[in-house]
Amino acid sequence: MVTRQQLLFLSLATPNLNSQVVAWSLFDGTGRTTTMAGDSEVPPYESVLAAMKDGWRVIQVPQLTAALPGQEHQTDFPRFEYVLEKLQDGGSPRG
Repeated sequence: MVTRQQLLFLSLATPNLNSQVVAWSLFDGTGRTTTMAGDSEVPPYESVLAAMKDGWRVIQVPQLTAALPGQEHQTDFPRFEYVLEKLQDGGSPRG
């Protein structure tokens, strides 16, 4: 059996780990899941903390930066994005 990686990107409303998920993407190296972001209106977890309680490990946290003066209300890329991983049994290696 080979261990394979799953990556979960969760963007939160605030930098608080218990904050609401507003966007997400899942990349499944096991091949069991082929879905990604936008497949559901309900995120896979309510927060990063909820994902951590389910065995996901946080491997990257967002760099917190202040908005430039006059740009506080402009939209941009998700500011509070966390990257999580989970290692799963992925079956036999491919040759």
